[in-house]
Amino acid sequence: MLAKRIIVRFAAACLFVCCFVFSGVQAYAQRDAVPTDEAIIAEGEKLFSEWACNTCHRVDQKLVGPALKGVYDRRSVDWIYQFVQNSQRLIASGDAQANAIYEEFGGLQMPSHDLTDDQVLSIMAYVRHTEENPPAAATATDTAGDGTQVAAEGGIPSKYLNIIIGALIVVLVLILIVLGLIIGVLKKYLQDKADLDEEDQEVVNEKFDLMAFVKSPTVIGIITFLVIVLAAKNVIDGLYTVGVQQGYQPTQPIAFSHKIHAGQYEIDCQYCHTGVEIGKNANIPSVNICMNCHSAIKTDSPEIQKLYAAQESGEPIEWVRIHNLPDLAYFNHSQHVNVGGIACQTCHGEIQEMEVVKQHAPLTMGWCIDCHRNTSLNTKGNGYYDKLVELHNSNAATPMKVTDIGGLECAKCHY
Repeated sequence: MLAKRIIVRFAAACLFVCCFVFSGVQAYAQRDAVPTDEAIIAEGEKLFSEWACNTCHRVDQKLVGPALKGVYDRRSVDWIYQFVQNSQRLIASGDAQANAIYEEFGGLQMPSHDLTDDQVLSIMAYVRHTEENPPAAATATDTAGDGTQVAAEGGIPSKYLNIIIGALIVVLVLILIVLGLIIGVLKKYLQDKADLDEEDQEVVNEKFDLMAFVKSPTVIGIITFLVIVLAAKNVIDGLYTVGVQQGYQPTQPIAFSHKIHAGQYEIDCQYCHTGVEIGKNANIPSVNICMNCHSAIKTDSPEIQKLYAAQESGEPIEWVRIHNLPDLAYFNHSQHVNVGGIACQTCHGEIQEMEVVKQHAPLTMGWCIDCHRNTSLNTKGNGYYDKLVELHNSNAATPMKVTDIGGLECAKCHY
């Protein structure tokens, strides 16, 4: 009887070990089914961004939805296809795993995605690549031994700069004191001399009269000239600010935070501003774009209720436009963003850190011209520029700027 129990327990242990090993082998088999080709990874990264997957998911941490790290080890690839393409149908079918996720995240359902199996697989390839090659944390500042933060590109820390300025002020005061002492000693020396004539005696014994100095024609003329110059400068500066709205920060009809959406959840600007890569204007997002997420997220928020009201009424939300150019100036977003590769922050500032958006740049003609003078052309991979680059490099040693292709011609922006 004892031998029988030993055999049964040994068989159970062997079965457990076999199951454990088999599950590990199966997990690695599923991981190996996820491609590692660079082109597929790049396509997956593009889809991950275009479909705003990072709104709800991170590779290494739980967000609105589960962390994606190792998802191909926990679930079969076929199950992942079904869940991504139509999670509601999988939940309704009674699938235990799908319902467990649904309950874990408070009844939030992932929207359906019109993606093919190959596209979902490419996203998994990007997730696997990110998991196995985590990005290095970038540090903007270094810390000195005394705890002072120093900019990564070098420079004098602000703490030391203040000390230097203070030391210079002290040196200036000491120089003035020394000069005063020298003048006093010289006057005493001259007063003690017996051979000074009457005129020299008057000069040596002359006392400084502040009121007479202030009322002198020279001082009055200098002060009058400075007042006129300062007044003229203020008038000219005021004229230059006509039509310039830098810092303009109006109150919007709905309290929308770019810091949360573009910063915390890393939603690409192009997801909401759909025209930025294909048209002149970036487009203000319509209600249906907001409802892609907020049909299930923070539905009880008073601000989100305003979205529901706009959707039911069919009336557009009256967002207040912040960045305005005069009608006489032509600007094309797609030309700068899609062709030029200019980041949104170049003109709009650190938009991902703004609770309420404001106009960051002056958007003046001079500001645009300076940008055209200093910005090198993004010609990589664009055959249109090949001949121009060849001609430019044969005659110049510096990179080709926007000015070199007519970026300062009046008709480029005014026609």
